[in-house]
Amino acid sequence: MVIVTGASGALGSAVAAVLAEHGAHVVGVDRAENWGDPAVDFAGIDLADEEACRRAIDAAVARSGPLYGVVNIAGGFDMATLAEGGAAIWDRMYRINLRTALCSCGAALPHFAGRGRIVNIGAGAAAKAGAAMGAYAASKSGVARLTESLAEELRDVGVTVNAVLPTIIDTPANRAAMPGADFSKWTPPVAIARVIAFLLSDAASAVTGALIPVTGGE
Repeated sequence: MVIVTGASGALGSAVAAVLAEHGAHVVGVDRAENWGDPAVDFAGIDLADEEACRRAIDAAVARSGPLYGVVNIAGGFDMATLAEGGAAIWDRMYRINLRTALCSCGAALPHFAGRGRIVNIGAGAAAKAGAAMGAYAASKSGVARLTESLAEELRDVGVTVNAVLPTIIDTPANRAAMPGADFSKWTPPVAIARVIAFLLSDAASAVTGALIPVTGGE
């Protein structure tokens, strides 16, 4: 069983579909109250709440276990200068991008038996923050450091931890926000999903602690 957080979003639903094509049993978890979404098995879950996250993952394993993989897609994007957003935007980006992944990883660890896979979603923007991008870039940099550190902690127990680093993903929301952009340079969700599927596979058993840019267009 593979848990996908943020399963109702454009990337989450693409990942769930690609993994299902590869024969995986996917359990979707999302904060949104998307009870009618077939990709979401556990809705209304605040993954930044450590106890709520633990209960959801425990319930997923009890219903569909054993657990093999976790893909941490839950997150979001916002931008504001320090003068405009103050500390609030930094707290928000930390909570939805880094803390969700942190809590999900922590809740999953007791359920891995002998081997497992964790894939986090970082961001190419974490390498250098532009104006008004500090909070987002910092939160995604935290995801990278979590990935590297946890990979070392789990290196000898058969659990790999990696992250993919997309830039702009070609989603309906991004097209609406940037209608004048060249969409052909953006990365389709399915392309990112295929890289994630590889990192979850046996073929990637020797890959851990990697931060993999996935930035190609169509």
